[in-house]
Amino acid sequence: RDWSSDVCSSDLGAGGTGQLLCQWANALGARVIATVGSPEKVEIARKTGARDVILYNEENFVERVRDITHGKLCDVVYDGVGRATFPASLDCLRPMGMFVSFGSASGPIDAFDIGLLTLKGSLYVTRPSLFTYIAKRKDYEAMAEDLFNAIKRGHVTIEEPQAFPLAQARAVHEALESRRTDRKSTRLNS
Repeated sequence: RDWSSDVCSSDLGAGGTGQLLCQWANALGARVIATVGSPEKVEIARKTGARDVILYNEENFVERVRDITHGKLCDVVYDGVGRATFPASLDCLRPMGMFVSFGSASGPIDAFDIGLLTLKGSLYVTRPSLFTYIAKRKDYEAMAEDLFNAIKRGHVTIEEPQAFPLAQARAVHEALESRRTDRKSTRLNS
């Protein structure tokens, strides 16, 4: 993959996976366009390498991606939202682009007519699972080495997790489920 191309992430600019994705893709030379669900997450997305940030609940993110890319669209869209952004995320892809669905924060993507991929430009779609990619020990070790090297070089930074007393477990789970957190991980202390 030519990482000098455009990458669009759907509500990833401020989430845990999105922060890693934005940092790493930016370090590889990609132009990162992040969509976020709230104004509070805009600055987080910018700090992690997103060149452009779109509030997908307030703007037509497809039109904004078209404007930002001067109509060229993106090579890849990483989508962790699901139902709320599909199939519009497909409209952010240039012909033969790749749609990577790895989350369903707004609910799962319903079954769709596969012919839609042809109509929108011979698109590719995948639903990856980490466990598939790390099933072989050598792959797991190589991927871990890549991540540790990216951290050593300063391409990716990982913040300390937020810590809360165990008595606040319910509130923490509610915040996580409603996507009101912006940290990569949250820890409960006993």
